[in-house]
Amino acid sequence: MNPQFRNPTPGGNDPRNYDDPTTVPAADLAENPYWKRDVRRQYPKLSVVNQSDIVALLTVGSAKNPREDVLQIGDAGNKQLVSVKEEGEKGLAAYFEKEKKAGLSVLGPNGLPPLPTSRHPQSKRYEMLKDQAYASK
Repeated sequence: MNPQFRNPTPGGNDPRNYDDPTTVPAADLAENPYWKRDVRRQYPKLSVVNQSDIVALLTVGSAKNPREDVLQIGDAGNKQLVSVKEEGEKGLAAYFEKEKKAGLSVLGPNGLPPLPTSRHPQSKRYEMLKDQAYASK
């Protein structure tokens, strides 16, 4: 038994008189899709590298590892970057036709591509401790 008096009584209000409280911009699902509202999940942001970016990296290097022998300083460098961008729009095939030995700076010894970090002989191997591993038998 409920000792409290409730006003209005349960079932005393007409259900057709219910007013749905909505906020106008948030309730518009066409302009506010779930993936924009959902802040709990961090959706991946795609990274795209096109052929003109690769041509620029092969020609003048990156900000972390610039090719000092090719990159010019000042206004000449700006003009050089514009020409590299225009050359990159032609594609990698046209760049490799023009520069026969362009990829040699990227390749490792004996002309092989670089190994993944886990396959380098210089890198430290991961060793499990005896108490963390299963017994040999």
